[in-house]
Amino acid sequence: MNDSHAYLDIHQELFWDGDHAKYKLAGGYARIATIFNQIRAENPNKTLVFDCGDTIHGTYAAVKTKGEALIPILNYLDFDAMTAHWEFAYGPEHLKKLTKKLNYPLLAINCYNESNNELLFEPWIIKEIGKLKIGIIGIAATIVDKVMPSNFSKGIYFTMGNEELPYYIKKLRNDEKVDLIVVISHLGFPQEMKLAMDVDGIDILLSSHTHNRLYKPAIVNNTILIQSGCHGSFIGRLDLSISQGKIVKFKHRLITVAEDIQPDPDANNIINQILNPYRDILSQVMGYTKTGLNRNTVLESTMDNFLLKSLLEETNAQLAFSNGWRYGAPVPPGKITLNDLYNIIPVNPPVSTVELTGQEIWIMMEENLEHLFSNDPYNQMGGYLKRCMGINIYFKVENPKGYRIQELFVEGKKIKMDQIYKAVYVTSQGVPSKYGKKKNQLDVHAVKVLQNYLSNNPIIKTEIQGTMTVV
Repeated sequence: MNDSHAYLDIHQELFWDGDHAKYKLAGGYARIATIFNQIRAENPNKTLVFDCGDTIHGTYAAVKTKGEALIPILNYLDFDAMTAHWEFAYGPEHLKKLTKKLNYPLLAINCYNESNNELLFEPWIIKEIGKLKIGIIGIAATIVDKVMPSNFSKGIYFTMGNEELPYYIKKLRNDEKVDLIVVISHLGFPQEMKLAMDVDGIDILLSSHTHNRLYKPAIVNNTILIQSGCHGSFIGRLDLSISQGKIVKFKHRLITVAEDIQPDPDANNIINQILNPYRDILSQVMGYTKTGLNRNTVLESTMDNFLLKSLLEETNAQLAFSNGWRYGAPVPPGKITLNDLYNIIPVNPPVSTVELTGQEIWIMMEENLEHLFSNDPYNQMGGYLKRCMGINIYFKVENPKGYRIQELFVEGKKIKMDQIYKAVYVTSQGVPSKYGKKKNQLDVHAVKVLQNYLSNNPIIKTEIQGTMTVV
């Protein structure tokens, strides 16, 4: 499992169908439990289950309790190991406290204490299935201390993990005499493809972060690499045939956690205990949408256009910026509930304004384009492209760093490098701290801004506007 983002219950998911999108109910940890139980029953004492991270954050109950609410259901699912990314949102010390309550370890070879350069978490474990010894190595998201809010990485730092990995593979194979090496990673699919090419000796690489639905594994440098969508809407199953400690055959299936899967009763009871205190308030209808709200497109999304419109109406700024988040279950045409608003922006950050020069806007957007489209996968970081409104950018993906933008317009006019523009944004991922002057944190948070917008516009229609155009 990867990138479930604390979607405990069944929820809407987007599926592409020809030239359009369809919304269907999918996911939920109780249905995932059913799948796990079935696979374990088919392969008693021969099944390993891993969580590649982005699990203990992303929905109201998770954020409200700083991840505590998820501990019972995660222990019930009984993973063998996990790694992390958004789990650091509550701060490293709190994450360490959470992991002590889990009945399985969080692994990371690339997360270090600043004070002594020692690892914050265990780097590896060994699992034995009969006479087979399997070494499990974890790699956490490397971007936590680079593009995420600073409190995520207080007192710690991250590396890519590519330099450490050969050492641990050698140690496990030579000293611990393991037969297979499994890496659970939260670097992202492009990064993990390069990692598998660069580092010999990885048998299985369980990928995450970029929300890829891999219906077929990627095979590179004798490494089998899989990734399984997001929101817990999909589970990746990999069956291995082993002979003399080597993989001789494998079968992969990307399982859709469909609505018709019977929920596991015990898991369902745990989830109801977690969610029942919040169901009444979160089910309140805030408004309606004529268009499906989703984050399934890279350059611009209908969901974020709703957020950006709300920010602009709240502040009368010229421009609006937010992070290119990948997570957030879609909202099909119809009612919008308070739960949907918290799914859109679960951190519910304060809204801020800033004055930016035209040159700063240009440089900031070039930087973001490099983060997304860098020729070197190890330099790719963040989610999708920064979400913007009030500007139009025409750019070339294939150009080198700093030279992608061809044209940039603000409110329909060519940008002037020395002109001051007023912008509104949420989080330092919207406008990093190094940009702008006269920053002002307002006494209003993002979810309230969305509510205010729906109060004034009870039926919304937010479509793709062509803010970012590849030329």
